[in-house]
Amino acid sequence: MNSGFLRSNGLSVVLLIMFAASFCGQLVSGFSVLNDERIERGMAPVSPLQYLGQGQFLSATFENWESEFLQMGLYVLLTVRLRQRGSAESRPMHEEKEKIDPGPPPWPVRAGGWWRRLYAHSLSGALLLLFAAAFVAHWLGSWRQFSEEAVGKGEIPPGAWSYLGEAQFWFESFQNWQSEFLSVLTLVLLSIFLRQDKSPQSKPVAAPHSQTGT
Repeated sequence: MNSGFLRSNGLSVVLLIMFAASFCGQLVSGFSVLNDERIERGMAPVSPLQYLGQGQFLSATFENWESEFLQMGLYVLLTVRLRQRGSAESRPMHEEKEKIDPGPPPWPVRAGGWWRRLYAHSLSGALLLLFAAAFVAHWLGSWRQFSEEAVGKGEIPPGAWSYLGEAQFWFESFQNWQSEFLSVLTLVLLSIFLRQDKSPQSKPVAAPHSQTGT
């Protein structure tokens, strides 16, 4: 991997490394926690490969991914119409002409028609599709975990559709959703008054608090 590649892709490379390290940490710690619980209940421990299909792992993983994709998808859509005066996270209060670097536009733009219309909303669409996929994976993983615990107590587990009405599932979702919306709100408001030199998420250091957008 040469220095030119790292300079051009350093942000995504570092974030990918941080994600992989955190994900491995989740796997190792979650595997240990689950097997400790199973041994306490007199159950046989699972193998690392079996752990990937356990409800505990699936639920914990996808409930977090679900909230992240929901946050980003809705934020992309909300910032189309809504403004926050003074925030670096908002579009300017008055419309400005878009600045586009010289070069050929992406092929859907050149194709025009429906291709262009789809491409014009592809970012929010992709994020919301990822949210939907993660939501389903969280639902099924949480249902599997809930069912395993019910069987361990000698109870009859609910069906997958019935589980959508369980408070446990929505508790897992809402506790993550509210934290994501709070973090975005915090960034929107703090960027009015605070700065981070050279960050695209911040206004220039000398910019007045009233300046909106970067």
